[in-house]
Amino acid sequence: MNFVESLPNARADALAPPVSTAPPVLRPRGSNHVGMRQFNERVVLQAVRLNGSLPKADLARLTGLTAQTIGLITTRLEDDGLLLRQDRVRGRIGQPSVPMALNPDGAFSLGIKIGRRSADWLLVDFTGAVRARETLPYDFPDAEALLPEVQKRMRAIQDGLGPLAQRIVGVGVAAPFNLGGWHKMLGLSETVSDQWNHIDLAAQVQAMTDVPVSFAKDTQAACVAELVSGRGRDLKSFLYLFVDTFVGGGLVLNSHLHGGIHGNAGAVASLPLQVASGGAIPEQLLAHASLWELEQHYKEKGLDPTAAYDDRALEGAYAPLTDAWIASAAQGLAQCVVSGTAFLDLDAVVIDGSFSRTMLKRLIDQTTLALRNYNWEGLWPAKVIAGSIGSDARALGGALLPLHENFAPDRDLFLKVTS
Repeated sequence: MNFVESLPNARADALAPPVSTAPPVLRPRGSNHVGMRQFNERVVLQAVRLNGSLPKADLARLTGLTAQTIGLITTRLEDDGLLLRQDRVRGRIGQPSVPMALNPDGAFSLGIKIGRRSADWLLVDFTGAVRARETLPYDFPDAEALLPEVQKRMRAIQDGLGPLAQRIVGVGVAAPFNLGGWHKMLGLSETVSDQWNHIDLAAQVQAMTDVPVSFAKDTQAACVAELVSGRGRDLKSFLYLFVDTFVGGGLVLNSHLHGGIHGNAGAVASLPLQVASGGAIPEQLLAHASLWELEQHYKEKGLDPTAAYDDRALEGAYAPLTDAWIASAAQGLAQCVVSGTAFLDLDAVVIDGSFSRTMLKRLIDQTTLALRNYNWEGLWPAKVIAGSIGSDARALGGALLPLHENFAPDRDLFLKVTS
């Protein structure tokens, strides 16, 4: 399990004593001043999350804590509803062991992705599994219409949990830093675009709920999802590229999500694809590797632009247009891969997107072919691999942030536990 900065408190009503008809109420688990005991609890939870159900003896071995300490911690976590006892395991030498597993209902988190083409809401349980989802497509988000819808759907998901709603520990919002950017390309008026420049999205969502709200750039949130639940389990350092309406990315170095001073790390949409000369402004990667371009090709032929995001993209009249876009996008992505490799010593470049898995495979295959046209002398060739999350990545990454903020053993590192 990987983590980000922890919160000092859970929701305020978590201090009230549990009633017999409701699940046990979570205790605050901030790690910045509450002492070693709760830090050790988080280490134990992380070990179980990464390794699956474990008996106490294995927990002691993995964490380096004493058997007595493990016994006290697992009892406390079980009382809080975060761990569950599994059936006894027999057949080994000695006494039968009782594995401890994460309780899926132990805690919940809500992720909200606000994108240029759609909004998504994901409810994630303590194991990271998606328990509920909502999707709202649009041409471009209108703040006056979208913000009430955000609150409405948040409440609907919360109400669907019943008594377990008290175990929601936070909301994670994922959205582009500059949602109104490139308004001329999008065909928007400056007024519509500028609307988002005066909205603090995290503050707006915080006003809708009494649980803490976290905010992350959408592609960095997607990178968090890949780091925590996908290829990040095997890769310590990688460049992450996510192809959506616009292309974006994230950067992981030694299991840290690296944002940079200004949040520019992984901001590949702005990567120039030519050398500037003669006063001409070079095209950026977003002009070739964004689904916005594919949408425009569909529109020119009188086709539904939303097909870029589903299986229709590779069928019928859409297929030749999609193939041409893949060829162009692969050239741009290949240059991005080479540029990234020249600056960063990485395990791999991970590419994902909000389209079908078949289309992703074709894009990666074409990108790999395009990389053969570059001179790799002086460089160790980069390995390009497919991401494992897909279109849910941004909302899922948003949902994972509050879980890790409340249950992380480390405030800053996306820490990996090894045996």
